[in-house]
Amino acid sequence: QGTILPAPNFNPVMDAQLLGRALQGISCEKDVLIEILTQRCNSQRLMIAEAYRDMYGRDLITDLKENLSHHFKEVMVGLMYPPASYDAHELWHALKGVDTEEKCLIDILSSRSNMEIFQIKEAYLMQYNTDLQQDIDSETSGHFRDTLMNLAQGTRMEGYADPSTAAQDAMILWEACQQKTGEHKNMLQMILCNRSQQQLWMVFQEFQNISGQDIVDAINECYDGYFQELLVAIALCIRDKPSYFAYRLYNAIHDFGFHNKTVIRILIARSEIDLVNIRQRYKERYGKSLFHDIKHFASGHYESALLAICAGDTEDY
Repeated sequence: QGTILPAPNFNPVMDAQLLGRALQGISCEKDVLIEILTQRCNSQRLMIAEAYRDMYGRDLITDLKENLSHHFKEVMVGLMYPPASYDAHELWHALKGVDTEEKCLIDILSSRSNMEIFQIKEAYLMQYNTDLQQDIDSETSGHFRDTLMNLAQGTRMEGYADPSTAAQDAMILWEACQQKTGEHKNMLQMILCNRSQQQLWMVFQEFQNISGQDIVDAINECYDGYFQELLVAIALCIRDKPSYFAYRLYNAIHDFGFHNKTVIRILIARSEIDLVNIRQRYKERYGKSLFHDIKHFASGHYESALLAICAGDTEDY
């Protein structure tokens, strides 16, 4: 359900040659970069980078960084990372930047599978020679930190569901929303971070039966700050990941003017996974297409690159 698929009749050597000409001409031919890099899947882009190095003895990412600027550069460079490396790169900057970017940590860690988290941690260690969990521990605090640390272990049960314990878990969650002690917060995050997706679907249903309230509404009512945002993100991702990302994109486009980093990160990270579904949920929920909203807020080659990744139905144009 991605918008970027492997290109047919793919020729990495020819692509590398075209990119070389585009980057090394008198003025950088940005349209060529967009045409090639947004229309090849990630594994094909990595093959292009290899062919580029063989041909020119230069690193493609370095050349993109030297020739481009601003948000357009972020998009083009971001496309050149393998998925786990891209996530690691984003987490590193979120943790080590001037201010910790909590929303980036929430987006990535609440939505990735055990296998993806394992790969991210490996990439993080290889790229930055430091441990992701150690950095989370030192750069965040409180129950927010504990929950991130739990997610970063990548130990969620998979495929297992036990109806007999669902009601029990739901009761613990309901008590945690009533009592709000440190111990209750720990129980809350332990259940949300470690139970399987199938189990949590049943737990949320039981929670509704016990409390007469939706789990997300209950969390919003009882907690605040980044801890609350993280718990809500986990619950929304368990329920329907594309809807969660549609909601994050809408907020990034409308609430902050245009939060470029969030828009870029989500479009790149989901481009080969579920961006078609995200687009669909966006239109259903907000009435306007994602394509329309990006077109309205971005401009120039940056806009063209985002729209090429987003793709769109004919009625979106």
